[in-house]
Amino acid sequence: MPEQIQNRTIFSLLEVSRSIQKTIADRYQSLYWIKAEMNKLNLYTHSGHCYPELVEKKDGKIVAEMRSILWKTDYERINRQFIELLNEPLRDGITILFQAGISYDPMYGFSLKIVDIDPTFVLGELEKEKIASIKKLHEEGIFSANKRLPFPTIPKRLALISVETSKGLSDFFKIINGNPWGYHFENTLFPALLQGDKSVPSIIKQLAVIAEKQDEFDAVAIVRGGGGEVGLSSYNNYLLAKAIAIFPIPVLTGIGHSTNETVSEMVAYKNAITPSELADFLIQKFHNFAIPVDDAQRRMIAACQLIFKQEHQQLQQYSQQISWSSKSFLQIKKNKIDNTLKDLQLFCKQQFKEQQTNLVNASRLINIASPKQLLKRGFSITRFEGKAIIDPANLPENTSIETELYQGTLYSTLTSKEIKNDQ
Repeated sequence: MPEQIQNRTIFSLLEVSRSIQKTIADRYQSLYWIKAEMNKLNLYTHSGHCYPELVEKKDGKIVAEMRSILWKTDYERINRQFIELLNEPLRDGITILFQAGISYDPMYGFSLKIVDIDPTFVLGELEKEKIASIKKLHEEGIFSANKRLPFPTIPKRLALISVETSKGLSDFFKIINGNPWGYHFENTLFPALLQGDKSVPSIIKQLAVIAEKQDEFDAVAIVRGGGGEVGLSSYNNYLLAKAIAIFPIPVLTGIGHSTNETVSEMVAYKNAITPSELADFLIQKFHNFAIPVDDAQRRMIAACQLIFKQEHQQLQQYSQQISWSSKSFLQIKKNKIDNTLKDLQLFCKQQFKEQQTNLVNASRLINIASPKQLLKRGFSITRFEGKAIIDPANLPENTSIETELYQGTLYSTLTSKEIKNDQ
């Protein structure tokens, strides 16, 4: 009961609080459907209860704010519905349509007790966000900017944005590093959160880091997997999609789902349904380069082998021709030498024979002209002091002379001489 002090009615704080509590309880006995943005879910894992912060914004400013309560059992039921319908859990930063009771507690103040949340409304809100992001990117003329970039012939230097423990990343590495053709990829991991509202600033931050050293990479791959199809709405975020669209090198996505494409996947250079498919795409790029090169190599080898074979055959022909020509030439020369030798032998024999005949004749003439032959026929040679006397005119009388006969020599003294004068 209130006190009366100096003609004043004084109420205690508790009395006022209980009055407000009763008034609100009497006034708001039903459950109400309310639309608001869940700024923070505030899930307490030790109890399982949630204490969402609800706000309403106008022109980017908060015009209303209220705390609420979502008990564990209601949260688990609602969260399952979100995952089944939206493929992602209840999270921060989404506009929700929820059913709640309005209550006031003297200790904890005013609050909304949430008993249900309509996931179909959230689905519509997320679709609105997706459509708005697509429209804005088209209006800015950057929707297809990343797709228009030239793609490297051999994308071997990859910047990977993923979670190190992601199963999708493990599948990606298994295919990339285990390819049977021995293609070598240089992979650099840039860890980031890949689902939930925190994934947007996390991925954008890593894209900024990669952009500072873009010359070191051929492409960026956002790889996500192993978590089903939960938490993909963040990939419809305009800021993330814009960061991908205007990125200076090709961005590839393999975030592991087969439902409708997110905006980030739409603006990326290449979107693969799974990390494994993305790995196959990159390997195929190597194939597209390697197969023609291998074919060209095989054609070059075959052409070289054919040329070598033809040249070998030509060399063999030349060798045979040279061999035959050499043998023929040598045989001709040999025959010529043999004939020359025969001619020389015949000539020499003839010369020897002629010379022999000449020698015989000369010998005969010499023999005929020999003084002995003359002496034999009765002639003699008279000498004075060893010289044959032809003209005795100069010989004095009483000179000793010698006369050679065929069978002896006469020694005499010149007593007289007779000189003949031939006219």
